[in-house]
Amino acid sequence: MKEAVATQRAFFNKNGALSLELRKDVLFKLKSILQNNDEALYAAIYADFGKSKFDTFATELGIIYKEIDFYTSNLVRLTRPVKVRTNLATLPGSSYVIHEPLGVILVIGAWNYPYQLSLAPAIAAIAAGNTCVIKPSELPANTANIMAKLINENFSPEILHVVLGGVAETTALLDQRFDKMFFTGSPRVGKIVYQAAAKHLTPVTLELGGKSPAIVAPSANIAVAAKRIIWGKFLNAGQTCIAPDYLLVHESIEEKMITAMIEKIKEFNYHQNAPHYTQIIDKRNTERLLGFIDRNKIAFGGNVDVENRFIEPTLMRDVTYDDAVMQEEIFGPILPIITYRDFNDMLARVRREEKPLAAYLFTDDRKEKEIFKEKLSFGGGCINDVVMHIANENLPFGGVGNSGIGSYHGDQGFRTFSHQKSILSKPTWGEPNIKYPPYTASKLAWIKRLI
Repeated sequence: MKEAVATQRAFFNKNGALSLELRKDVLFKLKSILQNNDEALYAAIYADFGKSKFDTFATELGIIYKEIDFYTSNLVRLTRPVKVRTNLATLPGSSYVIHEPLGVILVIGAWNYPYQLSLAPAIAAIAAGNTCVIKPSELPANTANIMAKLINENFSPEILHVVLGGVAETTALLDQRFDKMFFTGSPRVGKIVYQAAAKHLTPVTLELGGKSPAIVAPSANIAVAAKRIIWGKFLNAGQTCIAPDYLLVHESIEEKMITAMIEKIKEFNYHQNAPHYTQIIDKRNTERLLGFIDRNKIAFGGNVDVENRFIEPTLMRDVTYDDAVMQEEIFGPILPIITYRDFNDMLARVRREEKPLAAYLFTDDRKEKEIFKEKLSFGGGCINDVVMHIANENLPFGGVGNSGIGSYHGDQGFRTFSHQKSILSKPTWGEPNIKYPPYTASKLAWIKRLI
């Protein structure tokens, strides 16, 4: 771990920011390597938790390729100095902001989307001119190994390198000094990363999670709401940080909504051997999820095969905030349903919980849309859809409060891994003598006017 960091530190101290040409070369090369080895990437993630080629491309590789295309197409614009107004007190002169790289970056990826959540932040870091050490999650061992093989065999460790290991190795890595740490995972581990970063005053971006609500109001299109919620919830078997964690449904439409969701689960054919339905990552998490299922509250599903890491899409009704399933982020294919009567009272109750990474509202009521946007704090979300805000690189992606610190994607990803350096450039002529001693009443009067 020390050697990996020291190698990049020595390179960056000697060379400074990666040139635009080198950044593009690295990004183009990474895309080419991934595309030329896509069958190996598909096989690795299927071996880890049965993820199909379609889902792997749509939620992992396709997003990575789009990020690379964005940065290679926009690097000139992103690295151009940004001119700002020069105020009266600093005239004559010109003022501008330069985005300079921070230095050596650590990216700690998550297991649920192992390619996307390890490589997308690293791509932004390289685009901003940094070097990067990637630590993928050890839980999907096959995907971690293939990333390490492809990157470490094709890139200089001075610029881009993957390190493998578990808790001990990650702990040793966190002891090193980085110029930025980027972590995706749980709030519990996020706090450990934050504490480690504090020892060196290292800035951090934490992409965490939380209990993200989906709200269905009486005016909602129930058929559309059911289809989109079921897709977003059971994508990746619910192992998605921005999946709807629980459903808040107006009591007047509860029965219609449950019926519509059951129809969609059956239509989408989520069964144990379905190629589009993912396994739970490991047996421990399968057993954890099993503990959330109250057999007396099942509206649909509930079948579990612990050995084969399968949990049937499960709807639970008559749920309260005191139930076990509401005590922590579910991160699996279980959807608890809570009814509400009054929209404002329901939002007030949601606000008493930790701020979620995402929130979703299904309604045709303009007033409810405005209240939702103004009164509920969350990282990002959708109105009349779920999950899809992550697909727009023009929207910053990140949490707030307990669900995260900072954001990335697109322009925001470039800024996340950059320092905004302020420059005031002055000529050597035309400077008034006001700021220099001796000070007089006349100078004070002029200073007051200028400031």
